[in-house]
Amino acid sequence: MRQIPLALGPEPTRSFDNFTVGVNAVVLAHLRQLHHQLLTGGPPLFLWGPGGVGKTHLLHALAQQWQSLGAKVAKFDAQTPLPWEPDEDVRLVLLDNCERFCADRQHAAFALFVEAATLNMTVVGTGNCPAVDLPVREDLRTRLGWGPVFEVQALGEDQSRAVLRREADRRGIHLSDDVMSYLLTRFARDLSHLMHLLDRLDEFALSQKRGVTVPLLKQMLRDEENEESP
Repeated sequence: MRQIPLALGPEPTRSFDNFTVGVNAVVLAHLRQLHHQLLTGGPPLFLWGPGGVGKTHLLHALAQQWQSLGAKVAKFDAQTPLPWEPDEDVRLVLLDNCERFCADRQHAAFALFVEAATLNMTVVGTGNCPAVDLPVREDLRTRLGWGPVFEVQALGEDQSRAVLRREADRRGIHLSDDVMSYLLTRFARDLSHLMHLLDRLDEFALSQKRGVTVPLLKQMLRDEENEESP
């Protein structure tokens, strides 16, 4: 009988300090200084890039920083139930993955911009393309792209290895160079995909009571493929 492992330990806090910067130093520096708008508000900020490059990580890190300064933060995405009505004392509004907003959520997001302008809130959004190219209503697209716009770029191989190593060490997994090379050469390198793959590999290794090796990884993939086959 296959054992079902228990989840061990809390999920890591996504902060500026544990964000692997790569070529995104300018983006990170700007976000770290955005708290100067905490009391007065300011122009919106938009981060764009493909999935898995760390945009959501940066939003969580920004929220953590502002909350540590006593500010209230409200975050919305395509799964956040309507209506979107943040408290008047919210200082930071986060809109994640704006390209996924349905028509009703696009209307709600635009209303948030109107409210932010009168209440000195700062709005930060993310998407998978520049704000000007987002598949959303024109007035929302204009608001999202009104302030600074930064591209968040994918990590190179060395940075991806560093992220995998750090996360494996946090979990107490010995991840050999062979396993990392196999992961990085045969699977998408975006961080969300790699972290999900590491989750599955960790659980499978625990259930099999074996160390993480390339043969174990291949066995896991075979088993998953067999489970998905009709």
